[in-house]
Amino acid sequence: MTSRQRRIEGAAFLVAFCACVPLANWLIGNLGTTCVPNGPCLIPVAPGLLGDPIMAPSGVLMIGIALVMRDMVQRRLGKLWTLAAITVGAGLSALVSPGALVIASTAAFLFSELADFAVYTPLQRRRLVLAVFLSGLVGLTIDSLVFLQLAFGGLDHLWGQVLGKLWMTLLALPCVLLLRRRDRKIGLAPA
Repeated sequence: MTSRQRRIEGAAFLVAFCACVPLANWLIGNLGTTCVPNGPCLIPVAPGLLGDPIMAPSGVLMIGIALVMRDMVQRRLGKLWTLAAITVGAGLSALVSPGALVIASTAAFLFSELADFAVYTPLQRRRLVLAVFLSGLVGLTIDSLVFLQLAFGGLDHLWGQVLGKLWMTLLALPCVLLLRRRDRKIGLAPA
């Protein structure tokens, strides 16, 4: 893989990462099995113990993907591009979030992505798939805690948020594994 190919892949991951922010905000207001008046649209993310499914705002799907895309931006473009992408993503979050949720959305995005960065960075060279999984787990948990606490002053839907983001992270892991195998086959080390 040439450095040009690496930059092209990195740019694609960067665009996908940045696109997750407005898509998450669109989903939360427009798509779900239940849409709460003046509130989020919800989707089931797991069956409930007593019959009712565990629900989460539909934007969790994109946030789970964003955490993985952030890792891939770092793999292809390096730490500085990744920190710049986090800054741009936080700015996008502030621009596209509904007025009442700007601080919660922006803070949750910023803290979760920086936590993801802190966990992923030392692990990614030797254990890419584990790094993506663990950093995503830390990031999605922090995102859920910060967002719910700042937006609503409580932790309603915490398990739904965590599970929804975790499903998306788990679904992305086979793609990360294939990328790692391809990188090893062509002798490409991470950025």
